[in-house]
Amino acid sequence: MIETVGIENILATACFGLAVLHTFLVKKFQHLASKFPSGSVLENLFHLLGEIEVVFGIWSGIYLLLLGITKGSQNALHYLEDRNFTEPAFVFVIMVVCASKPLLILAGKTIDLVAKLLPLNKSISFFVATLILGPLLGSFITEPAAMTVTALLLLERLYSQSISTRLKYATIGLLFVNVSIGGTLTPYAAPPVLMVASKWNWDISFMLANFGWKALVAVCASTVLTAFVFRRELAQIPITKIKTEMIPSWIILVHLIMLFLIVLYSHYISAFILLFLFFLGLANVTKEYQDELKIKEGLLVSFFLGGLIILGAPQRWWLEPLLGSMSSSMLYLGAIGLTAFTDNAALTYLGSQVPTITEASKYALVAGSVVGGGLTIIANAPNPAGYGILNSCFGDEGISPFRLFLAALVPTIIAAICFYF
Repeated sequence: MIETVGIENILATACFGLAVLHTFLVKKFQHLASKFPSGSVLENLFHLLGEIEVVFGIWSGIYLLLLGITKGSQNALHYLEDRNFTEPAFVFVIMVVCASKPLLILAGKTIDLVAKLLPLNKSISFFVATLILGPLLGSFITEPAAMTVTALLLLERLYSQSISTRLKYATIGLLFVNVSIGGTLTPYAAPPVLMVASKWNWDISFMLANFGWKALVAVCASTVLTAFVFRRELAQIPITKIKTEMIPSWIILVHLIMLFLIVLYSHYISAFILLFLFFLGLANVTKEYQDELKIKEGLLVSFFLGGLIILGAPQRWWLEPLLGSMSSSMLYLGAIGLTAFTDNAALTYLGSQVPTITEASKYALVAGSVVGGGLTIIANAPNPAGYGILNSCFGDEGISPFRLFLAALVPTIIAAICFYF
């Protein structure tokens, strides 16, 4: 049954549309901030409005305020209480844990080991190994963790060098697409899969047979193609060795155990929050082997996702009839396009609410959602993490949404071909 369109739906859709528009104007706000004295209220305000991670949080707050005015404060509070914020909380926890120094060094050494096995130039080997292995690890440590680890490695060892703007955009576009599809080998790692896997009974064997091998082919093909196109520039980049501070093996092992347990209990917010508190204690005890934890970065991405959840649910009134009227082929292409304008996890969640959806349409919806997850910053939940880590490398104005879209277009087309068949 199609949901009745009420004032709350209209308000939510208006706020959602304005939030999407806001994401394309963040550079304008950052530019306005530079016109005011450093440290002033207006400079800080426009800097805040220019942070893409806070956009949906701000507009969700405006929506809740308008909902309270029109429907009453109790209705607004009940609506907020009915939302499930387990995923934003999990993303925050997993980002902080995976960005810890012991795990980053372990990931870097693993990628170094794989790169040494490739019969290529050292810099090209690093590029290929990082952008294949890093995103595919997302199927086991979750996509937000894979994005964080891979982006930090690229920041330290590629973006810190004097590379061309073309290579910067090609790399981040490839990273976003690869991470979006690289988490589909398992049913718990990619947010758009996680939203439907339990309801549709998609287990690991189903994911490997229908998604996993296609993701592997697409990730490898796109990465090799990009490396080939930029082979001359990559070959000239001096890839520095990763930090080699001696970290006791037991510390790395305990970090891995904590990561495993957090992922294992990712559906139970009380359990993984408790584990995270133990992790914070561990990080404090072993602080001589730690860098500063990425608390701020994790909170920003979590805030972004929380805003999407608040604004996403009331979009069912227009998304459900739209999805229900499409054939599986049209739905596949439509999902790729829609994902550029809305978070792919929200899209698959809404699709899971359609009771008449066929098995072919289920696959088309999820496949299209993960394929299109690299086209924009809001398309996939982990993208704001990569954006936050790498944005400063793109000059004062940061990452251009249009140039990111163009950079992700070719890997998206390759992925679309692989997942279509």
